[in-house]
Amino acid sequence: MNETLKRAISGVIYITLLISSILYSNESFFILFGIFLLIAVYEFCALVHLKKILPMLFAFLFYGSITIVCFYKKVTEDLLFGLTKQHYSLTLDSNLLYQILLGITLLISIKCIHFLFSDSIQKISAPSKIIYLLGYIILPFFFITKISFGVKEYNPKIIIGLFILIWTNDTFAYIVGKSIGKHKLLERISPKKTIEGFIGGILFAVLAGYLISKYYIQASPAYLDKSIQIWTIIAVIVGVIGTLGDLIESKFKRVAGVKDSGKIMPGHGGILDRLDSVIFVAPFVFLFYQILYYLD
Repeated sequence: MNETLKRAISGVIYITLLISSILYSNESFFILFGIFLLIAVYEFCALVHLKKILPMLFAFLFYGSITIVCFYKKVTEDLLFGLTKQHYSLTLDSNLLYQILLGITLLISIKCIHFLFSDSIQKISAPSKIIYLLGYIILPFFFITKISFGVKEYNPKIIIGLFILIWTNDTFAYIVGKSIGKHKLLERISPKKTIEGFIGGILFAVLAGYLISKYYIQASPAYLDKSIQIWTIIAVIVGVIGTLGDLIESKFKRVAGVKDSGKIMPGHGGILDRLDSVIFVAPFVFLFYQILYYLD
């Protein structure tokens, strides 16, 4: 089987699994991204030479606990009552918790950006490996699942729309860069990325954001203009921050001296190679939603 065919088949399987799990239910969505999280932790630990068992166990327990307590509060209380015959009231303020996690994630994101642009950092210290594992890999998965709930309830269109923007940006950044790209974006990290491709990816992502808001999200006429504005801004966030996320992962791979983060997807590499943009983008999209909430 040639490389192009392997890449096409694994890509179709990945997209089918992703879309079907998002559309089927919020439970299947949580489970799939929990699995993705464990694979991403495994791959990142391999990249930076960390032992894998404890980080994977921590990620599993942390992700599972936060998901259960924040999204299945009543079910958890009923389960505790069934086990102990005592009434428990979970008083955790999930909004405050996510704001704290967001603050931590954004601080580590700044550290990641410094890591990307610093020529002097060619080796990662042991404490930094743990910090990156927490804020660059584990915590963003909480925001991937959180933003899919929008204002009130689970809305698969939000997360599918986000992935469409990322895929549009990546695809057209490649096409435009291949066609007319002349000026390198960050050659020492990713020699094939160009400034023209970067701009082209953002422009087509903005177009996709407009189409998503008008024909896929289908907001009410009174809310349509605001929906278009929101999705075009998210498209710009995806184009800029998503590209940074892709470059940061490339820097980690360059420091590790490898081409791909893993081999789980033939022709595509690892889960980190597929999710690097959305992992880095998700906290910033969640931040944008928080800003919108306080402005309304």
